[in-house]
Amino acid sequence: MRIHFIAIGGSVMHNLAISLATSGHQVSGSDDLIVEPSKSRLRQSGLLPKELGWHPEMITSDVDAIILGKHAAADNPELLKAQELSIKIYSFPEFVYEQSIQKTRVVIAGSYGKTTITSMIMHVLKKLGKEFDYLVGAKLEGFDSLIKLTPSAPIIIIEGDEFFASSIDHQSKFHYYHPNIALISNIYWDNFKALISEDEYYRQFETFIDTIVAKGTLIYNKDDQNLRKIVEETMDCKINRHGYKLPTYTINKGVTFLQVGERGIPLEVIGKQNLSNIAGAFTVCEWLGIKREGFYDAIKDFKSSIRYLEFVASENGSVVYQDFAHTPSKLRSSIHAIKEQFSTAQLLTVIELNPYDVLDDSKVIQYAGSLDESNFAIVFINKNSIKEKNILLDNISNKTKEVFNHPNLYIITELEGLYTTLEQFDSKGVNMLFMSSNNYTGLNLLDFADKFLQKNA
Repeated sequence: MRIHFIAIGGSVMHNLAISLATSGHQVSGSDDLIVEPSKSRLRQSGLLPKELGWHPEMITSDVDAIILGKHAAADNPELLKAQELSIKIYSFPEFVYEQSIQKTRVVIAGSYGKTTITSMIMHVLKKLGKEFDYLVGAKLEGFDSLIKLTPSAPIIIIEGDEFFASSIDHQSKFHYYHPNIALISNIYWDNFKALISEDEYYRQFETFIDTIVAKGTLIYNKDDQNLRKIVEETMDCKINRHGYKLPTYTINKGVTFLQVGERGIPLEVIGKQNLSNIAGAFTVCEWLGIKREGFYDAIKDFKSSIRYLEFVASENGSVVYQDFAHTPSKLRSSIHAIKEQFSTAQLLTVIELNPYDVLDDSKVIQYAGSLDESNFAIVFINKNSIKEKNILLDNISNKTKEVFNHPNLYIITELEGLYTTLEQFDSKGVNMLFMSSNNYTGLNLLDFADKFLQKNA
């Protein structure tokens, strides 16, 4: 096929373009912005557009299909030309479904945890030598791409996204996959990233359950109250239902052991959310025919590779973890996970906040008490991201102090000050947790951790 990608620079889009070109299709694409690592990978594959921008002249009647990225607007000139020529236009999930109709489709959904569960399943299948395709939303250790589509693999593991398929298709992405096996980890509407109302958000998951093929299987987290309610409301669907719960575990000298019968399985991940994710991943693998012993032997060396409670460094008993998150609920659960794992140590939590979230009363009030379990806390608000510096900076600092109301709170607005504070901090007997949805304003995380641990060396 001759396939043209509109918005080829997206993280998943460029991976699919490379995969299809490798499989022998004629692939072209365009975008108005392409950043690393997409740029280098497209160049290496001979698919980097010669010029940035949209080029409707590239859309001709001999193009067999258009794959439309979410970044492309509804009035994109290439899209309009394709519509004029009646060329078949696919959203990303539509195309993936069409390429996997003959496969067993396993779709992992949920408000959070879906990337981790998907990666756990992929890790186990790979270790056990199983052939499978996949689609995942983040770069995972041991996998070169975000997507693999082959003619031969009998199974595809898909991370299912509840957000819009494209600019001209406001159906949720995961409604297109029609899973044979579906897992939902939890359902939690978060007004920090909400694009639709709470009722409408829950409705996306009800519809997702309706899309499971007849006699297919829904695996769901019985510990999640919102999810249990939706499962009960969709009992007319002719599918199998298999619930899972947080497994029994112990913690000894900073290591979590999963209790499986008489065995204690040592893990390299921590936190109740990860343990719940393992229970979900095990249930999926069980439905795929994986034996219990094989699963638990394989999961022992699984490491978080997506910045969810990911180990960074340690020195003389102090540890540093990072977490790709910043919402109040995530902040509380991650702090609790570190405190539970290392119960005798104190904890310094560093969180980077968007200054405009602090100024939004409906958002900032939700942070009240979220740092209470930390012994020390740093809230980093990069003043370079504030346009009205003179007007807002004092207001932001005062609001932050008032909301967090923590006895050992540092509010830092410059990267230099963050480094200096860590250099002067006595880290003996103290662990540190970094949390941000950004990239820590470009700081070197290992260097940052070293500055914190240096007084402990």
